[in-house]
Parts: sequence; C-alpha cells; structure tokens
Amino acid sequence: MTVPAAVRDRVEELRREIRRHDRLYYVLAQPEISDLEYDRLFAELRELEERYPELVTPDSPTQRVGGEPLDELRQVRHEVPMLSLENTYNREELREWYARVGRALGHPPEGLVAELKVDGVSISLLYEGGRLVRAVTRGNGLVGDDVTANARTIRALPLVLEGAPELLEVRGEVYMPRSVFAAINRERRREGEPEFANPRNATAGSIRLLDPAEAARRRLSVWCYQVARCRGAELGRHSEGLELLAALGFPVNPGWQRCPDLEAVWPVLDRWETERARLDFEIDGVVVKVDRLDEQRALGATARAVRWAVAFKYPPEGRKTKVVDIVVQVGRTGVLTPVAELEPVRIAGSTVSRATLHNFDELERLDVRVGDTVWVTKGGEVIPKVVAVDLSERPPDAEPFAIPERCPACGTPVVRDPGEVAVRCPNPQCPAVVAARLRHFVSRGGMEIEGLGGKLLDQLLREGMISDPASLWELDPERLASLPGWGELSAAKLARELEEARERPLHRLLFALGIPHVGERAARLLAQRFRTMDRLMGATEEELEAVDGIGPVIARSVTEWFADPANRRIVERLAAHGVRMEEPDAGVRERPLEGLSFVLTGSLSRPRPEVRARLEELGARVSSSVSRRTSYVVAGDDPGSKLEKARSLGVPVLTEEELEALVRDKGVELWSR
Repeated sequence: MTVPAAVRDRVEELRREIRRHDRLYYVLAQPEISDLEYDRLFAELRELEERYPELVTPDSPTQRVGGEPLDELRQVRHEVPMLSLENTYNREELREWYARVGRALGHPPEGLVAELKVDGVSISLLYEGGRLVRAVTRGNGLVGDDVTANARTIRALPLVLEGAPELLEVRGEVYMPRSVFAAINRERRREGEPEFANPRNATAGSIRLLDPAEAARRRLSVWCYQVARCRGAELGRHSEGLELLAALGFPVNPGWQRCPDLEAVWPVLDRWETERARLDFEIDGVVVKVDRLDEQRALGATARAVRWAVAFKYPPEGRKTKVVDIVVQVGRTGVLTPVAELEPVRIAGSTVSRATLHNFDELERLDVRVGDTVWVTKGGEVIPKVVAVDLSERPPDAEPFAIPERCPACGTPVVRDPGEVAVRCPNPQCPAVVAARLRHFVSRGGMEIEGLGGKLLDQLLREGMISDPASLWELDPERLASLPGWGELSAAKLARELEEARERPLHRLLFALGIPHVGERAARLLAQRFRTMDRLMGATEEELEAVDGIGPVIARSVTEWFADPANRRIVERLAAHGVRMEEPDAGVRERPLEGLSFVLTGSLSRPRPEVRARLEELGARVSSSVSRRTSYVVAGDDPGSKLEKARSLGVPVLTEEELEALVRDKGVELWSR
C-alpha cells in the first residue's frame, strides 16, 4: 500500500510535537498541554502507525513502551573506556587532589566544574546522524552490556536530535526517581514480593532486564554528564560539552557549576549536602572535574581511574545507632527477610527500633553485624532501613550473619531459585506464612475486618481456631467468647464485622486472597473485566493478557493460582459461607474528573489506595510525584515534602473537605452516604 504524502507529513509532525512535549515534561518540568491533549496526540500517531506499519521506526515515541523480550544482552567494547573515579571524604583530601593536579600540569588548572554525583548506573549513549543507535552499560569499564532496547523506554532520553553532530557519544547516569522507587516498593509490598533494597539496585536490575516492556514499567530516568566523543563540533571545555547537551535536548546533570578555583567549590559542597534530601533522586557526593579538555588529556588516567576528576563523598544520610540483634521474618509468600533490631533512635518524627535489611544479598553487601554502629534512614519517608555501617566502630568480635538453612518458623529447609535474590520457605503450611496471609486477608485494602489485629489473629492460630481465610466464617462464637481478652461483646462485634465483610466487592476479595503479583490495581482491572469469580477462574492466560494493564506475569500467576486445588477449595468454601463472588456495577457512567491529575500526601481519613481508586474511577489520574502538570494536591494530616513542592510550583492544595466539594460541583458524590 502506498502511503499518502500527507500521512507521512502528519506522522513526522506528530513525532516532532510529542518529542517536544516529552522534553518539556520530563526534562524541563514545564508542560504546555494537559495529559488529555498529550494522550490525543499519542493516540493519533499510534493509529496512523497501525494503519501504515511501514512508517514505524525504532525511534518513534510509540516504541518507548518496549519491544519483544531479548534472549540475552550482547557484550560491547567501549571505544573510550569508562573509567572509575577516585574518592575523597574530607576537604583536606580534596585539597591534596587539587595540589597533585597543579603539580602535574605545572600550574593550577584553568577552571573546574562541580556537578552532582548521581547514585545510579553509568551508561554510554551513541548517536549517529542524530539518532540513538546504541546504549551500553559501564560493565568492567572496557566491555559492557548492550541495553539499547531498554534505554529507548526512558522518556527523558531523546531518541532523535535536531542539529546534532555527525557522531556523538554521551555518558550519563540512569537512575530510578525516589518517588518511583517508593511507589514500586509499595506495590511490591502489597503483592507480597521482595522489596528493592535501594534505588540504585533497582536501577541496575531494571536497565538489564531482558523484557523491554517490563523495563518501561520501571520508569527509569537519566542525567547526562559528559561528551565522550564528538565528530562535527569543536569543544574546548567540559562545560561547553554540558551546554551542547542541554541545547540538543538532553537532561543534563542538574546543579552543575563552573568554578574558577577550588575555593569556589566549597559553597557547592555545602549547598548540596543540605539540599540533597529534597531531590527526587539519590546523590552520594559531588564530582569535581578539570574543565579544559586539553588539561584533561595532559593529566591522563591510571589503569582504573581518571586523574582529572575526583568524587567528594558525603557521609550517608540518616541517624547513627547500634545493631542489638538481627532477626529473620517470614512473609506471606514465604520470603525470609533479615531485620535489624536497633537501639532506639529518633528519625523523621518517630522512634525507630527496627529496620529492614531487605534481603540476604543486601545484608552481605552492607556487611551488617550484631554490635555494629549503622546509619539508619527512612525509605520513602516511611520504612526504616539500614544504609551503611561505620566500620571504625565495629567490635572486634563481630561475626558475619549467616543465611539460615532452615525456616526459623517451621524448620523446613529453605530454597533459593536460580537467579533469584529471595530466600524462601517452601512450606505453604508454615505457621508464619499462614499468619502473614491471614493478616493480609483482613487488612484494610483487603476484606477490612477491623476486629482482627495481628495479636488477635495469632491468638486464634495458636488455639487452632483458624487456618485459612474461609475458616474465619467457621468460628465458634461460644468458644471465641471464652478466650482470654474476648467475651460475648467482642465475639458479637467480630461476628457483625464478618457479616459486613461478606458484601465486599470481588476486587477486594481478589486482592485479599494474596495471589502473587495481583495488587489492588490488577485486582480491580480483573474484577471489572470478568465480573464474577467463576468467569475469572475459567479464563485462559490469553484472555487475561487481553485486559489492558494485565501483562504475562500477572496472567500466568492468576492461572497457576486457580489451578491449585487447595486454592479452589478455599474459594468454594468462601462462596458457601456467602462471601460475595461478583463485582457490582460501579454506577458511575460519567468521568467528571477526566483530564485532572491529583497527588495525595499525608494521613487521610480513608486509606490512600481507596482514595486513589475512587479518583481514578471518576476519571482522574493519580500520580506519586508533584509537577507543574499536577492539577491538585490533596493534603491530609502530617503532609510530607510534596506539600512544599506543590506550594513552590503554585499547584493548588485541597483539604479532604475541599476535594469532596470539588467533586460535588461536578455533579457526583466522592463517597456514597
């Protein structure tokens, strides 16, 4: 089929316009159009490319969602080695580096550049004729992995350059924004999956995924910090390279500054040590570089590191305290998680006495031992975690912590699948696994049975009165009332709550059942599509994948879960006890909040996932981070840094009452009365 010239012209026009809006949004944070207008442009381009597939190119904006999964990552040798940096930890060491540079050159360097040391994964980006042709990780500095397919999914990275040199090799640092990291870990926590230890580890794993579509869902970003090669433009200084990259549309390492000498660097170090906590990405220091490229060449490099640049490292963020003990918890999927018991320390407004060590790989990397002095911070301002060890204060008798060979709760030998970080207890009847699954089932995001907290559930498990979700509706009221701490009133109250829980919609039940990879959003999508439990149980993987937002991992997990006779028996018993097995009609035909974007912060009167789900049901988009494109920020009690950012950007801030009034003005109630 011959493609009309007008169609070709329109496709190119749409691509240019979408690339421009991508840069305004992802790089400059200065959007000009609403999400709805952007989506219309994108939908038009996708429709034209589907009608004329010969027009599809690898650098089209529609291809950022990821292509076919790869069999393996190809190894590529760097034309210019990606060498390391030497580290300095105090100002005296930095002065010594500056003096060495001056001695080697025979005079002080003619200017320095100070820029943020982003804690991510280094990458080399090759552009030929203005198009991205290859992206390679640092690897060992000489050879790295070809991750071009995954790099194309990074929305901040330009795939096509206007007015670019004939050949351009750019060095950058791929990272996962803190807000994205926190959101992904919240979802993994809800789904019972092991959390990522930190944004850098999450980035390293994401950029090397064999499935570009999954990499796209990780929402990585990038800061570019160097022109490694350039043919078609003359550069005399490193700072000129940064200016060229910015002019070409690259996201350039923010906050960089040209300094005439070392004295001008000190204020830069002071500024970012104070402000780094406010950034939406992690930094661990400031890199100081000789600005003139001829001076860089004269200084050269050792076999491992360049001599013309050095990293000034900040001490880890957080507060210091001692590790009293390391214990192992068992989650509802059987994953064993090491947890540090700490001498209590005050962090971000609360007293912390326990902190996650995430997994045994992270425990080994940090080398945390009982008796160590450690830095502790709050991941995503919520979960306390150990980030570093002060080796200077380590007791001489401190021993490395050994990975358990058996589950601490049931004694079953643990397993570790090839290529997996997680260590698991494979026993589905492990008391710790059963207890964790039941806690998830009765939680507010699940069936919301408020009369059953963790201690009460543990009591019922010890008494042998419950063993799985269906057994909750088989409790003997008289025996329950006779237990210590209960009585007739408490037993009657629980009976009423169980009666109410029978009427929860299907999506709440699906989430509560703890099907691996099925979080609240996936549960809602499945319930809305299949409407009844019977239809969902009978769905094939292909039918599940046909649901927008449900990928192959979730589809496979759902079919495998329902294929297990034990799981089907639990569902059948729940149905026999009158637990609702269908999704009611939402009753909202209109979408009055279509085109509006919300961010939630602080403690709200209802769980945030519930508020988010309701806003999305009404057509709104709910994001985890504030930008100029945000329509409203809804602030509850004790709001975090999002409130401050909203005010700095001029984004309207609503209380819950004002949100309800806004929705009411659209002709709909936020909550049914």
